[in-house]
Amino acid sequence: MKKGSDLLVAALENEGVDRVFGVPGEENLDVVESLRKSKIELVLTRHEQAAAFMAATHGRLTGKPGVCIATLGPGALNFSTGAAYAHLGAMPMILITGQKAIMTAKQARFQIVDVVASMRPLTKMTRQIVSPASIPSVVRDAFRVAMEERPGPVHLELPEDVAAEEIDDIPLIPVHPLDQPVAPAVALDRATQMILAAKRPLVMIGAAGNRPRLVEPLSAFVRKIGVPFFNTQMGKGAVTGGSNLYLGTAALSEGDYVHEAVAAADLIIAVGHDTVEKPPFLMRSAGGPKVIHVGYQSANVEQVYHPDAEVIGDIGASVTALGDRLGGKLPEQAKMLELRQRILAKINDRAEEDRFPVTPQRLVHDVRAVMPEDGIVCLDNGMYKIWFARNYRTHVANTLLLDNALATMGAGLPSAMMAAMLHPRRRVMAVCGDGGFMMNSQEMETAVRLGLDLVVLVLNDGAYGMIRWKQAVDKFPDYGMTFGNPDFVRYAEAYGAKGSRVTSAEALVPTLEAAFKGGGVHLVDCPIDYSENTRVLVEELRNRVPDVDLA
Repeated sequence: MKKGSDLLVAALENEGVDRVFGVPGEENLDVVESLRKSKIELVLTRHEQAAAFMAATHGRLTGKPGVCIATLGPGALNFSTGAAYAHLGAMPMILITGQKAIMTAKQARFQIVDVVASMRPLTKMTRQIVSPASIPSVVRDAFRVAMEERPGPVHLELPEDVAAEEIDDIPLIPVHPLDQPVAPAVALDRATQMILAAKRPLVMIGAAGNRPRLVEPLSAFVRKIGVPFFNTQMGKGAVTGGSNLYLGTAALSEGDYVHEAVAAADLIIAVGHDTVEKPPFLMRSAGGPKVIHVGYQSANVEQVYHPDAEVIGDIGASVTALGDRLGGKLPEQAKMLELRQRILAKINDRAEEDRFPVTPQRLVHDVRAVMPEDGIVCLDNGMYKIWFARNYRTHVANTLLLDNALATMGAGLPSAMMAAMLHPRRRVMAVCGDGGFMMNSQEMETAVRLGLDLVVLVLNDGAYGMIRWKQAVDKFPDYGMTFGNPDFVRYAEAYGAKGSRVTSAEALVPTLEAAFKGGGVHLVDCPIDYSENTRVLVEELRNRVPDVDLA
């Protein structure tokens, strides 16, 4: 006879799951045995948080939930940051945790935490499985909920006695397609008239516009209507090709060069803007641009975002319908495109400066030089994230993965590991600050054990650089943000990886090239000079004189 754990694993196979990430415990042993007998690979990580980041990144890159597993109590609670990462970032994933038997209590309250309650604010749905007979319907519902817009994490708790209980064969529930409603014609017509009436329309692509299934329709929409576009940090890379309509990324909330285009626009078509992101400021009082929200769901009305019209429904279908209505009817935005040249020139200033330690501009320039168009760069969270969002050009969707929602440290390496597993023939690089890297650096062993080809670029400044910078900007004394680091080259070698150290600006590109060509897991230790943060992001932007007269 089958056990409840066999039924769970069969239900996962029914959903197309081929890998489960995690750190199992005593309460998961029946599930581990069922996995051993299945076609699903158990990817053992060194910390539950890394497993959750990997599962979330699987959901982000494929649109299908990644699955991770942990035991009860401390193991389950270590999923919390990964659950929040997926919840705020709209990444579909399934978290499965164990629990003591619910029919008996031989160990009383030992290690028992109300994990279902703790996961409630961090997930779309959380529930305990109380009967093996319910497993097929619970798992099918979990995947449906995780994938529905807005996608996110779902948590299932499987007690060990339910997992071990024998049960007759129960049929699995077939997977069915999830189709999104289509926006009504009246909303599309209203938006069309607003766009046709505008003199300087602008497209903004946000986080919800950056879904794998939207790459083609969104790219076609931008080309068809010929309207210049910019993106939020998490909307970066949603449009394929080196479009000459791209104005830049709103890496800062306001005051950067790309905001000159925002200030010049009289209408902004906000595709998939999710206010969970740190906002670009669009809304102004009298005289500000009109805003059309195109989304799967209605806009959250916020102080910084309250659109004038909404087109609610499947984004792919909506932009296709708008493109059909607008194609060939909008004049070329010649002056806006002239402004584009000035914006990009300013952003790329000093990109080849040769001082050492390297500057952020040189770092981004050289990483772009060694990464092919389909190469994937996965950022941890730190000061460099602003520079990559601002300066790194993407030509293929989902080739710069960053988090501007939870914005947690520690996710860069596990995310890159997942990308390398999904795309073993493409170059994959994790870019981490020394602080964020050390939060999950133990996963270097996992990457080596899995035989991944992966370059890990560690930016070494011996500090929590972003907070130290903000501390200085706010005129607080320099205190409490610096630390010592191990010898990163020897540290990598201790895990069985390779290590290199950058000793000059000119050496960065050849060092990265050699790391990729050598294969395997290779850590590159690169000192970085963050003095440009103040010079560019504070002094230069504060003192510039905007030129936005496009009348």
